[in-house]
Amino acid sequence: MKKLVRLFKFAGPWAHLLIIATVALFVITAANLAAPEVTRRIIAIMESGELDSSIDHIVLLALVLLGLFALRAVCQFFNNYLSHVASWNMVNRVRCIVYDHLQKLSMSYYHDKQTGQLMSRVINDTGTFESLIAHALPEIATNMMTIIGVLVILFIINPTLALLVCIPIPFLAITSMLPRLMRKHFRRGQERIAELNAVLQDNFSGIKEIQVFNKQEQESQKVREKSTRHISSLIKALFFAGILHPSVAFITTLGTIIVLIAGPLIAINTELNISDVVAFLLYLNLFYAPIATLTRIVEDVQHSIAGTERVFEILDIEPEIKDSPNAKEVGRLSGQIEFKNVSFSYQEDINVLDDISFEAKAGQMIALVGPTGVGKTTISGLIARFYDPTSGAITMDGIDTKDMTLESLRNQLSLVLQDVFLFNGTIGENIAYGTAEATTEQIIEAAKIACVHEFIEGLPEKYDTIIGERGVRLSGGQKQRLSIARSVLRNSPILLLDEATSAVDTETEREIQSAIGKIIGHRTIIVIAHRLSTIKRADKIIALADGKIAESGTHDELIEKGGIYAALCEHQSLN
Repeated sequence: MKKLVRLFKFAGPWAHLLIIATVALFVITAANLAAPEVTRRIIAIMESGELDSSIDHIVLLALVLLGLFALRAVCQFFNNYLSHVASWNMVNRVRCIVYDHLQKLSMSYYHDKQTGQLMSRVINDTGTFESLIAHALPEIATNMMTIIGVLVILFIINPTLALLVCIPIPFLAITSMLPRLMRKHFRRGQERIAELNAVLQDNFSGIKEIQVFNKQEQESQKVREKSTRHISSLIKALFFAGILHPSVAFITTLGTIIVLIAGPLIAINTELNISDVVAFLLYLNLFYAPIATLTRIVEDVQHSIAGTERVFEILDIEPEIKDSPNAKEVGRLSGQIEFKNVSFSYQEDINVLDDISFEAKAGQMIALVGPTGVGKTTISGLIARFYDPTSGAITMDGIDTKDMTLESLRNQLSLVLQDVFLFNGTIGENIAYGTAEATTEQIIEAAKIACVHEFIEGLPEKYDTIIGERGVRLSGGQKQRLSIARSVLRNSPILLLDEATSAVDTETEREIQSAIGKIIGHRTIIVIAHRLSTIKRADKIIALADGKIAESGTHDELIEKGGIYAALCEHQSLN
């Protein structure tokens, strides 16, 4: 119940629509309850034998019956339409809220998550709310009102017969244990459809690798297994639903049989007339139909609650990295960065960085080198505050990064990664992604600096060329140069280059080095590189080993020292 109350809070902006829909439900219920009484009166007039003198009365009652049906139809429209408008708008709102919350979660949250699973939470699980708001809950409300109203009327008509009609109700209560089992398997089904989505997303992204390594059958088997497990969970849930529905249908027919047997016997010994028996049967249909409907609706409710639980699991996760209560907005900084005795670990007691201290003055180029896994990319992530240090502090212009708002901190940064991500849009849109209201001239200038303008001009659509999902139509080097152009255009005081030239040829690398040379002194540049030719001009080179700074200095100083960096250069024939 708490989850449903919490869920309904999201429907606040459309509460007036739900109120109108609810009023329409009351009117529908009232019309349903009144119709059998009008029918009873018509039959009573016919039964009295005074048909000739009462024809006008019968016509009037018939018109009243017609009016009730017309009113019910109008109210059904308002109820159906308005409840759907409210529910789909609420679904849209919750989807956006879940997505916004996922954007706030720290990088550590995504380490063991698959994209398809998260997509299922945002799309599939929230989609179940529509059936809950627009169908299940309104039907529960109207059916409960109908059951109570009919029961009162039945006792008014004949208390003895009404009591007999209640005999099947305890048997219906026995079936109430089945929805719990259904809910368990529906939830498992939603978890498994998320797993299937995750596999499909991975496979579509890696379709080139699947084909070149001839893994189609293996991946097909994986999809079949995930799909079969999903269907298996649904079938188990529907097994209990299959028991529930016919059981309820059979139990409810017992009430009709009781009336057909007991009604005439009671009529013989009392003043119960035929019109009362007919009305009783009409009301009896109104009584049991909602009970049968409620058991069907329970299936939808359980499905929706399972989705609700999965959505709230996401919303209840607190971001590890977030603004502190006293975080300040900062304007454009000079770009000075200092690490003060910084240690960091992804897992407890296993340090990736151990007591790292260094300073990058504004406009300097600092290079980080060392074997894979020594923490170079981690330093980049700490600067961007994707993670917080386990101990120590990181400052920009003397301000602890934890004391800045995340937005203003990241406004100081541009980032070029080894694994470039481009969006499915035009080349121009991707270059301008990090910059608001960039002009065409600015986009072109950034492309020229990144040595990609000539390539773009050679395309039929030039800067309006659609590059496909993740830039699938471009080579690795082209994607990397577009990413550099994007960072150049952003013009932030700090530029993080993580293997930014790893996917380009030697000639393009020289051009990019020339482009980087144009901004040296104007921005603070942190370069992570295995290809050491890109960092010979760095103001300071920091060589890492076992999570610590092994040595630091200029290229010439470290070559003369003959340590780790000199060995790396010798391996790459750089001296």
